[in-house]
Amino acid sequence: MSFVPCESSCCFPLQNLPYGVFSRRGSGEKKIGVAIGSHILDLSVISKAGLLPKSIGRTLEKETLNDFMALGRLRWLETRGVLMKLLSEDVPTLRDNNPLREAALIQQSDAEMHLPATIGDYTDFYLSREHATNCGTMLRGPQNALSPNWLSLPVAYHGRSSSIVVSGTPVRRPRGQVLTDARDTMSVALKPCSILDFELEMAAFVGTGNQLGESITTDEADNSIFGLVLLNDWSARDIQKWEMAPLGPFNSKNWASSISPWIVTLEALKPFRCPAPAQDPPVLSYLQAQDRHSYDIHLEAELVAEPSGGRATVTQSNLKHLYWTLPQMFAHHTVGGCNLRPGDMLGTGTISCNRDDRQGLGCLLERTWNGSQSIALSDGQHRTYLCDGDTVILRGYCQGDGFRVGFGECSGKVLPAVA
Repeated sequence: MSFVPCESSCCFPLQNLPYGVFSRRGSGEKKIGVAIGSHILDLSVISKAGLLPKSIGRTLEKETLNDFMALGRLRWLETRGVLMKLLSEDVPTLRDNNPLREAALIQQSDAEMHLPATIGDYTDFYLSREHATNCGTMLRGPQNALSPNWLSLPVAYHGRSSSIVVSGTPVRRPRGQVLTDARDTMSVALKPCSILDFELEMAAFVGTGNQLGESITTDEADNSIFGLVLLNDWSARDIQKWEMAPLGPFNSKNWASSISPWIVTLEALKPFRCPAPAQDPPVLSYLQAQDRHSYDIHLEAELVAEPSGGRATVTQSNLKHLYWTLPQMFAHHTVGGCNLRPGDMLGTGTISCNRDDRQGLGCLLERTWNGSQSIALSDGQHRTYLCDGDTVILRGYCQGDGFRVGFGECSGKVLPAVA
């Protein structure tokens, strides 16, 4: 237990201690902190007070986490141990030092959150068999739902890092080229997206990475993963449908991706490791692992309409259902010698699972089966896709015995397209 109050339903107990970048409201000065209860521990204050080793403290006095990420897992574990001790209820160092405690601990409600790292590159994968099967069925029919390579490798595309935004940042409905008449491939127009979707995903932040020309094995990958966040990969489905062939998503995906502000470390998630789904047929040796694992992370997506306030929980899923794992993402991404760098981000793709009530489906494309079935909101409205003014809120957590390791929220409101 920590001397900082934390309810059992709170996402940020002592067992979590996720990292983020914040500024005090009205300040604009970005600092690195960890979430504890409803507070943030300012790590620059802790460092300057001499409570962290200098080699670590220097990296935590920066405006982004990149330098700390680059230190590697042993330093991450050392820092976690120091912070857990400082925040423990029976350690007086911070608890009984009123001036230091008041300088180091601020209410989350008094802070503004920022992107936790400078994201140099962003790759989005397609790891859910349920999601790939559903999308493929809509496009090609159930007999050819999965593309020929899907069971052989974790499919991915390179996303756009410059348009990644932190939770709470509104996103503007994009414009793009769409096909206006399915019978005539010359009938195209530039118009606002009319089929706007969200995607319930998670993303891994790269820690130490690898050198150009080298690779990361599945058994080494956990040492390279700094931690996880929630990810909403906003999608313009009508733009995507027209531009997909032959090279895949472009303007339909590059206009906005939202992430939660707190990076939950693999050490905090360690108690929630679980076996990953079996793979059949067997994969190539570089994608095999001695310990094939995932994490039991409950995920959900809520849609809230404005100004009415009507809402609905659209999705309830879990990371543990992904056919391809986080280590396999890293192994496949680097097998040809591609160098991952501290702060790079790898998304999982939409996380869907099989449920009788269809709530396991991780995007509106699946949930409404390409718009053929609507979702009822609490105020009587219905949705097939997102309307202007709608807010999507992603949440995720691991449930322990009397405590919860959570990710907080990843939210974004849809603004009208530019006229």
